[in-house]
Amino acid sequence: MEDLKERIEKIKQKLNLEGLRQQVKEIEALSAQPEFWQDQQKATEEMKRLAFFQKQIEKIEELEALLTQGKIAELEKKLQELELTTFLGGKYDPLPAIFSIHAGQGGTEAMDWAQMLKRMYMRFFEKKGWDYELIEETPGEEAGIKSVTFKIDAPYAYGYLKHEAGTHRLVRQSPFNADRLRQTSFALVEVLPQLRSEDEIEINEDDLEWEFFRSSSQGGQNVQKVSTAVRLRHKPTGIVVTSQSQRYQEQNRKLALALLQAKLWSLRQQQTKEEEEKLKGGRTKASWGTQIRSYVLHPYKMVKDLRTGWESSNPQAILDGELDDFIEAEIRQLA
Repeated sequence: MEDLKERIEKIKQKLNLEGLRQQVKEIEALSAQPEFWQDQQKATEEMKRLAFFQKQIEKIEELEALLTQGKIAELEKKLQELELTTFLGGKYDPLPAIFSIHAGQGGTEAMDWAQMLKRMYMRFFEKKGWDYELIEETPGEEAGIKSVTFKIDAPYAYGYLKHEAGTHRLVRQSPFNADRLRQTSFALVEVLPQLRSEDEIEINEDDLEWEFFRSSSQGGQNVQKVSTAVRLRHKPTGIVVTSQSQRYQEQNRKLALALLQAKLWSLRQQQTKEEEEKLKGGRTKASWGTQIRSYVLHPYKMVKDLRTGWESSNPQAILDGELDDFIEAEIRQLA
């Protein structure tokens, strides 16, 4: 009991319980002002932060109640869940995320694998109760997808997901040839924070090249007749982003700018890392990134994280979105 009590006190300190209560008061006071609601997008973001802070306070209070009641098993489980949050102390960890999947080399096989990953992560987002929105998707020629990008509007989504970034490898019998040969496919996961106004990267309007086109449509009465989709190119870096999920061009413009800012932030982080590696005498791989996880469906069944060593002999459960054990191991070991 003393050990549990001590762990609860540590959580209260690390999560700054009094600070959370103060932020709740501040947001509640702001939301009482009429001008607060003039910027609907910012107001929505603040109300999500308020709900998250309130939930954290409720969880801490629940721990103390369970301790008083002596419900040790339930307390231990909830304590472990909340302790995980204390590992997410990075500057950008509390932010919502931009999450992308890109098929690797390998044509249809790789595009089908990217589609499988899309399904896996969507199920994971739903299990977590996160709000997410598909911003852009490029279908494959025969099957699967070339790429897909989601906007995940949940506090700490970036902190939880950032270690999922990297190359994911699939080994299976190919469903695309008659001989059912063993096939290895790759896909790249990219995770970026949705930057706040104070974190925004400055962008020169002269460096931008805008293109407007019609969004993908199923046809019929709702066929897209106006060019609302946006493709944005940053001329100095060559970075290209696309947004076509919104009904109005201006909304897609804002989303495209947010995507570009996140990618420029990522580029800046990578350049800083490369400079540090040079100073240390290290070398930066000019490749897709580190292979982080293998999903083997044939000749045996196993999913293994190559960084943490965590593995599962039930690939189907993992591909159905049961990723909590893998992500928890990442957060605890790679934070």
